[in-house]
Amino acid sequence: MRLELGQVLIKDVQFGDATRLEDGVLFVNKEELINLIKEDEHLDSVEVDIAKPGESVRITPVKDVVEPRVKVEGPGGVFPGVLSKVDVVGSGKTNVLKGCTVMTTGKIVGFQEGIVDMTGPGAEFTPFSKTINLVLKCEPKQGLKQHDHEKAVRFAGFKAAAYLAETAKNVEPDNVEVFETLPLLEGLKKYPELPKVAYVQMLQTQGLLHDTYVYGVDAKQIVPTLIYPTEIMDGAIVSGNCVSACDKNTTYHHLNNPVVHDLYEEHGKTLNFVGVIITNENVYLADKERSSNWTAKLTEYLGLDGVIISQEGFGNPDTDLIMNTKKIEEKGIKTVIITDEYAGRDGASQSLADADKSADAVVTGGNANEVIVLPKMDKVIGTLDYVDIIAGGFDGSLSEDGTITVEIQAITGATNEIGFNKMSAKGF
Repeated sequence: MRLELGQVLIKDVQFGDATRLEDGVLFVNKEELINLIKEDEHLDSVEVDIAKPGESVRITPVKDVVEPRVKVEGPGGVFPGVLSKVDVVGSGKTNVLKGCTVMTTGKIVGFQEGIVDMTGPGAEFTPFSKTINLVLKCEPKQGLKQHDHEKAVRFAGFKAAAYLAETAKNVEPDNVEVFETLPLLEGLKKYPELPKVAYVQMLQTQGLLHDTYVYGVDAKQIVPTLIYPTEIMDGAIVSGNCVSACDKNTTYHHLNNPVVHDLYEEHGKTLNFVGVIITNENVYLADKERSSNWTAKLTEYLGLDGVIISQEGFGNPDTDLIMNTKKIEEKGIKTVIITDEYAGRDGASQSLADADKSADAVVTGGNANEVIVLPKMDKVIGTLDYVDIIAGGFDGSLSEDGTITVEIQAITGATNEIGFNKMSAKGF
C-alpha cells in the first residue's frame, strides 16, 4: 500500500468572508463553520476562536485535537467509518494542512481533560503550543448525557477539520512524503537480510469515556489485528477518550504517530518494517488474556525479530503492557516498550503498576506527577471552572492571582506514550 502525503504549509489562520487558502494563509468563514457544527441537535451553542504560538492564551478543558486532512486521490476518505464510507484507506494521495489544528473545548465531559498554554513554561510541555489552533467551544444541550456529549464534541472536531481541509484538495502541496508497505511475502523477500520489526499499538478501550475507534468501531470490540501503517495516516484510528491529558493520544497524535514515521524512516536501511498490530486495553482479566495472547500469536505468525509496543494511559493498562511484553518475549521476539511514569511528585515511587524482568528495554515519556506552576494568561478560551478537578489538579490549583499549580498530568501531550513529546530519560 502506497500513500503520498502532501503537506500544505499553513503560515497563518484568520477569519474572513470565505473559507479559502491563499499564499499559505487559511481564511475561515466563522459563521459558516458555526452553522455546520450547530447542525448537531445535541449542541446548544458553538463559538470559534484562534490561538497562535506565543500568544498569552490558555485553552482548557481541551478534549481532542485534529489535523485537517483531505483525500485527493484513491479509495475512501479521511476518517472512514466516521465521516466517510467504510472503505480501506491508506493509499493514493492525501493532503494535510500542516501547522494548524482543530481543537475542541467547552463544558467538561470527563475529569481527564487538559490544558494547553500557548506561551510560558506550560507551552514547553505540549506540541500544540507550536501549532495554530482553531478552537471550537461547544456547549451541550441541558441534560445531555455524557456519552452523547462526548460524541457530539468529537464529531464537531472531525467535521470542522474536514471542512477546513477541503481548501487544500486542489492545491499543490509544498512537500510530499511517500510511505509504502508491500504485501507481506513481497516485503519479506525485498529485505531478507534485515530484521523484521512491527509496531504493536495498544489502544485505550477501558470504557466509561475511555474509548478509541477503528473505522468507526469501538476498539474494545475488536480482537488484535494487522493494519497497514498508512491507514492510520488517513484517520482509520480516532480518539474518543478522556484519559489523562498528558498521555492521551488525540486524533492528531494518531494521524502523526512518530513511531510509524520513525520506522518508515529506517525501513530498508536498518530494519524491515512489516506493519502495525493494533490491540486493545480492556478492563476484565479474561479480555486482557485474550488480547495479549492474540497479539503474541500475531508476532510469532509474522516471524518477527522485534517489536515496539506503546500503551495509552496508566494503571490498569500497565497490566496489558506487561502481558504483551512478557508473552512476545517468550516467543523469542525482542521488545521495546514506550510508556510514561506515575512515580509520585518526588519521583521515588514505582513507575508502573505492573512489571516483569522481560520488560528490560523501556522508553519513558517522563513522570506525569511532576508539579508545574502555570502563570496567568491574558486570555482563556474555554473556562477555568474545572482546573481544580481535572486529573493533575487539586482543590486550590487555581489561585486568586490566576496562576495554576498542577501536575504536568494536566497538560495535553506532556508525557505522551508514543513519544510525541520533549521528555524522556537516560539510564546509566
